[in-house]
Amino acid sequence: MARILLISGSTRDDSLPTAALRTTARVAPPGVTAVLYDALRVLPAFVPLEDRVPGSVALVRDQVTAADGLLFCTPEYGGSLPGSLKNLLDWLTDGPHLTGKPVAWLSIAPPGQDDGARAGLEAVLDHGGARVLRAACIRIPLGPTAVDGHGLIADQRFHQAAQDVLLSLSRSQAPPEPQPQPSWQAYSSLYPMVPQTDTSALRAGGRPRPTYWPAPGGS
Repeated sequence: MARILLISGSTRDDSLPTAALRTTARVAPPGVTAVLYDALRVLPAFVPLEDRVPGSVALVRDQVTAADGLLFCTPEYGGSLPGSLKNLLDWLTDGPHLTGKPVAWLSIAPPGQDDGARAGLEAVLDHGGARVLRAACIRIPLGPTAVDGHGLIADQRFHQAAQDVLLSLSRSQAPPEPQPQPSWQAYSSLYPMVPQTDTSALRAGGRPRPTYWPAPGGS
């Protein structure tokens, strides 16, 4: 049973990123347990070289250590990461807690509206030694109306996309296999997607990774 820790960059319980991850936890496929971290708002400010680690910090560090992978979903504030999420990451990078940990992000914003947050997130994760699975990182544009009265996203296409991400993270310890096109693309009429190849990995000697955003004429 793979255990994935879900971390929202928003401190609002009714925010879209938190709703997306809450839904992701509900629709986790067989063999995967997804748990939503819910103490971001009360995490104390990071103090470098602190001798006595607060209990809430020790707890989240233990959760990260026990997880087989991490999935982030964050809004963008002031062109970068929310300060509360950066504070959490500061506590985690102050030690080996992220070293080698498979991580991915799930974006629910339209293209161009969270580039600063995603770039900042990847930079901090790389600095902390995490293993960013860029092939598992996806964008599913959503709006506030996607959230129902229970704080969940009912759209079945989002459910399938979330399951695809969780499965990618859960299989990250296994030898790499060719990745098929995510099944939710085949029948998505609300979010038609087209793959675009990121060639930066080629320049770095790696493999190209696909990113997704609405095709011309799509919603």
